[in-house]
Amino acid sequence: MALFEPFPNYVWNLSVSIAMENGGRIGEIVDIIGPLMAKAQAGEDANTQDFMIEWVKMADKLTGLAEEDIAAGRLFSAGNKLKRSAIYYQTGERMQAHGSPGRAETYDKAIKNFLKGTELAGDPVTRVEIPYEGKTISGLFHRAPGDGPMPCVVYCNGLDSMKEMLWMGGIPYALAKRGIHTLCVDQPGTGEALRLQDLPATPYSERWASKWVDWLETQPHVQADAIGMTGISLGGHYAPRAVAYEPRFKSGAAWGANHNWHEVQYKRMQREGENPVPHYWGHVFWVFGAKDMDDFLEKTRDMNLNGHMDRIKVPFLVTHGVNDRQISPDYANQTYDQLINSPRRELKWFTDREGGVEHVGADNHAFAIDYIADWFAETLGGHTA
Repeated sequence: MALFEPFPNYVWNLSVSIAMENGGRIGEIVDIIGPLMAKAQAGEDANTQDFMIEWVKMADKLTGLAEEDIAAGRLFSAGNKLKRSAIYYQTGERMQAHGSPGRAETYDKAIKNFLKGTELAGDPVTRVEIPYEGKTISGLFHRAPGDGPMPCVVYCNGLDSMKEMLWMGGIPYALAKRGIHTLCVDQPGTGEALRLQDLPATPYSERWASKWVDWLETQPHVQADAIGMTGISLGGHYAPRAVAYEPRFKSGAAWGANHNWHEVQYKRMQREGENPVPHYWGHVFWVFGAKDMDDFLEKTRDMNLNGHMDRIKVPFLVTHGVNDRQISPDYANQTYDQLINSPRRELKWFTDREGGVEHVGADNHAFAIDYIADWFAETLGGHTA
């Protein structure tokens, strides 16, 4: 398996693969990237405004086509187009520098189209919102079919993803088939929490994760003693940290280890490894509410799981791609080795045999989705057949 790499830089290629794995269509994506090929030669930070323009152009076209479907009463078809447009809007938006022209408008289109699209398509997902530190945080609750209380998994973003991407990626439907609800969340530092509520990221993920457990415990269709947590990419810090400090979580999984993200920043200063987004330092300063490099390094000092993993006393899965170009595979070994009190710990490597070898399976989500969904079915009381 290999990453689809039409561009000469990793960051742009990663964004294309994310769009493909989160519901994009290859024919549309080929049309989007065609006008960008020459512009990519200038590097990952240059021409990102043009990058957004092309993705928005396709998303706007799909929106128009969806409106034609609605006029004809073809609401399922309209819903599918609107959901796809949302991913294209977000693919263009997440690559922009903070404060770039058109960014806020593009994000707004993405959110509105996603919600309208899922409603028209009849998807069993609802946007939910809870109070948090005087503001609000939001999530997407995907209800599994059936009656009676069922387990639920809280699924959080990485550094630069959004809850709509998490949902479109497929884990909620995979878990639902196994009898488990999913709550995809925009935690502080991501999605709505960052863009609309100005809530910066915190290393102490149990602060917001516990609030979601509080909410889930009030839901009659959720089995309160069978709640798990996972996270993708930088969620490989947030999910283990939350499970370590929130004893109500009964199982956990990391889609991509991120054992010592603070240390990774020093490597990135030395240009070691690949970045997830252009304008990287400006992006992480915005995410953590930092005014400069010293402030950022101080605010991320505790983005480090050393000394915390022994607190996990429930089953925990660590997954990692063997060819991850962003986060060294050694971090997966560190997280696994420190899970000394987990009654069932597992380290799953994704290799060339199955795929998903790149950072959080950007080359192929399918194997990780099934593996993680099966893990939660086995550890929370779902079913795998």
